[in-house]
Amino acid sequence: MRKITEKIKYIGVDDDELDLFESQYVVPEGMAYNSYLIEDEKIAVMDTVDARCGEAWLRNLEEALQGRKPDYLVMHHIEPDHSGMAAAFSERYPDAVILASAMGVRFLGQFAPDTTFRTQVVKEGDTVSLGAGELRFLSAPMVHWPEVMVSQYGQVLFSADAFGKFGSLGKCGFFIDEDDDWACEARRYYFNICGKYGSQVQALLKKVGAPEVICPLHGPILRGDLSEYLNLYNIWSSYGVETEGVFVAYASIHGCTKEAALRLAEMLREQGCPKVAVADLTRDDMAEAVEDAFRYGRMVLAASTYDAGLFTPAWNFLHTLQVKGWCKKKVALIENGTWAPMAAKVMTEMLTAMKDIEIVGTPVSLRSRMKASDVPALEALARAIQE
Repeated sequence: MRKITEKIKYIGVDDDELDLFESQYVVPEGMAYNSYLIEDEKIAVMDTVDARCGEAWLRNLEEALQGRKPDYLVMHHIEPDHSGMAAAFSERYPDAVILASAMGVRFLGQFAPDTTFRTQVVKEGDTVSLGAGELRFLSAPMVHWPEVMVSQYGQVLFSADAFGKFGSLGKCGFFIDEDDDWACEARRYYFNICGKYGSQVQALLKKVGAPEVICPLHGPILRGDLSEYLNLYNIWSSYGVETEGVFVAYASIHGCTKEAALRLAEMLREQGCPKVAVADLTRDDMAEAVEDAFRYGRMVLAASTYDAGLFTPAWNFLHTLQVKGWCKKKVALIENGTWAPMAAKVMTEMLTAMKDIEIVGTPVSLRSRMKASDVPALEALARAIQE
């Protein structure tokens, strides 16, 4: 049984069998469903786990309780990967009170309509004494569901889905200082799960102050000097530029558009671009492409024309960016079409519907394959995206 502090134990579980988180995000290193137990004069259990790992969680809970009965179950977030064992918990410990927001209580009833829960609604600024310490609740709506609360126990922040990441703790590390590269999968997690709600994350950051320990619902526990992680969250949630460079994303049918995109990436490097990231939208993980689109301030999008419009992988990518609230970026365009190029027109329409997106340079229009005569236009586009 791992301890976070003298009074806080970890009772969560790893899921190394999961292939797709939320049925859409690949998780090659599995997923952690974090749950905690505070052992004060009263005992508070902090969230449950996905029902697919329920039996392991119940064993961890019983081991941590050592025969005692819990007084509270705190439900910061009612999404099923965290509330999946709430009904089983209430059946086993019927005297325990569930603490959740008003909307959280309603959602809990929707997910478990056949269970009678003992609930107590908590709202912004409410405190619940556990004895020597107390839980203080802060509202965090849309981080990333509307019912979300976070709580503080001394200098420990229970942050719900904020500061989470993909990957099981057994593979990524239990504490942040055991994690080889927290930011990589934390970034992919943030922009795909919470990316749309930057203003709400900004509001939460202002509330939580300077915690000494952050206990998220997914991923390692953050401790020690947290300034790096708080700063990254500030950049991400304000849609700032984390890494200087250019992201080149392409969607090619027969490889001709790919050839031009890779040539342009070479030009960017030759012109001194500090970092060039490249993604094949037809084969690479879409969530990683979304992550890089947010990470860099500039993007080149190259796509083929298809069915008198835009090749589907590129359309899906732009649609996802729009849904996730992508903004404050500069974009350059390359299109390809053998007889009637339309990709640039569709990409422009989709991009101009987003907030604070600037299309720079003159879109390069290829006819079937890149030719020597297209090189000057590609070089000019490479310069334009860097200026």
